[in-house]
Amino acid sequence: MRVRATAIAAAALIAGCGSGSAPLPVQAPPAQPKAPAEPIQAANGPIVIGPGPTPLAVRLEAADVISVPFHRPPRAGLLFDLDTGRVLWRRNPTRILPIASLTKMMTALLVVANGRPEARVRITKEARQAPGSRVGLLPKKKPVRLESLLYGLLLPSGNDAAHALAQKVSGSSRAFVTAMNAHAQGMNLGCTHFTSVDGFVDAGNHSCAIDLAALARAVLDQPRLARIVGSRSVVLRFPTKGGKLYLFNNNPLLRTGYAGTIGVKTGYTDAAGHCLVAAVRRHGHRLGVVLLHSPDTNVQARKLLSRGFRALR
Repeated sequence: MRVRATAIAAAALIAGCGSGSAPLPVQAPPAQPKAPAEPIQAANGPIVIGPGPTPLAVRLEAADVISVPFHRPPRAGLLFDLDTGRVLWRRNPTRILPIASLTKMMTALLVVANGRPEARVRITKEARQAPGSRVGLLPKKKPVRLESLLYGLLLPSGNDAAHALAQKVSGSSRAFVTAMNAHAQGMNLGCTHFTSVDGFVDAGNHSCAIDLAALARAVLDQPRLARIVGSRSVVLRFPTKGGKLYLFNNNPLLRTGYAGTIGVKTGYTDAAGHCLVAAVRRHGHRLGVVLLHSPDTNVQARKLLSRGFRALR
């Protein structure tokens, strides 16, 4: 497979903010300061994991820092340093695969670039009827705070929240998907293409471990999103009976108390299998892991991260 360069670009794609029911242009996430890419080792082409204050070029054929044998390995995966871009372990890092709800990382990035936390979101019939995982209990007539829906998008992976937010920003889910793909191109995510705002349908909705590493870093660079994806659970005021909404994070590392976990997102469909993008901070380092179609994301992520941190120390 041809190695594809991946970077988070700073250029704005389309200016403007979305609200109301008419389609509106979507603004790209704000620019990040860039430093010249610094290659780690010689290679056939740089793979840049960004953004961040100092994105570094990662050379795919450089030897892995750690070796982790798996009886049933994931179809693709990556263990990398979130701050330097250094790859510690990889398996088929540019293999294009369905990504299920990992799609919602891009959805969230565009929403925070175009919506204030206190903005109110009208819940449409399309959003309430979204198939797959849902927040549920979304009111028909009462508007919902945008930030509450972001929690619903990223913790229980609500497809209904994804459509409601997309319609708030762009007027329709279809228009929002167009903006997602435009931004993926602007980020030079060569493996990535979106066909939905939620990842429920796998046809044409795909990415690779390298691109997902870049998306993870972009999410964690957004303080609003970093706060959300790092939450194990949350209780929100909500315009439904009882006035409260209880949400729990699907991230297995957070659910099982793996020390230092700070995010990021899970996903599952029959075609994509169990997918995980996760980040952990320990001993002054932040490591990220990407697992696509893994037989056990919790066990495999723990094994990779623990060995990675030991190698860094």
